[in-house]
Amino acid sequence: MEKEREFALALQKLVTLAKSQGNVVSEEQVKDNFSDMNLSEEQLDMIHEYLQQNKIGIDTAVNLDDYLTEEDIHYLDMYLEELQELEECSAEKKKEITQMAMKGNTEAQMQLLEIYLPQVVEIAKLYAGQNVLLEDLIGEGNVALTLGVRMLEMAEDEAEAEGILGKTIMDAMEKHIQDTVEAGEADKKILKKINRISELSQKLAEDMGRKVTVMELVRESEYTEEEILEAMEVTARNMEYIEVAANGNE
Repeated sequence: MEKEREFALALQKLVTLAKSQGNVVSEEQVKDNFSDMNLSEEQLDMIHEYLQQNKIGIDTAVNLDDYLTEEDIHYLDMYLEELQELEECSAEKKKEITQMAMKGNTEAQMQLLEIYLPQVVEIAKLYAGQNVLLEDLIGEGNVALTLGVRMLEMAEDEAEAEGILGKTIMDAMEKHIQDTVEAGEADKKILKKINRISELSQKLAEDMGRKVTVMELVRESEYTEEEILEAMEVTARNMEYIEVAANGNE
């Protein structure tokens, strides 16, 4: 168990390193990261496969466009066309604008926001393919960027300012993915409950030779009156076996 934990921590360390290097690590870095574990070639291959699945290149960055769906590509083509209208900014100009934004200059903050819009797209590509739309990731990233450019007064230099913006964008996208996963799990639980109530109402109705009341279902199940009524509101599928009186649930 201790070895497994050590391996997991080393793998997470490698992923963190890759993110700091534009989602790429060298073969040497991979081997050095696990040098104390005496891994076999098969285990190293598994690490390589894991990195590839997480869009982390070894020695060469992966092509993030290969991970996009047709829907993502279609949206991205239109969105990038809009971004082309933005004025290009040299490295020196970007540095100057960043310094002004760090001093709280509102105009510079808005200029910096526009400069970073293409970067939001590239970061979004890193998170694509996790059951969320690229469009939504970009939207969450843009909102985070809008907030981030107003937080740069705490940065000591341009590099730290860039780091703050990058982290703010990535945190927002990761939260969106997590929220989407949790919402999906909640929907599954609700669907399971609805199906269970539907099946139970049908069985009781067949046994009694008539429709059953909500309160009869409450007595014969683990569900509350509120849960049963909620299930009836969500869907009418197979709910024809439940009788709801005009003046109540009895």
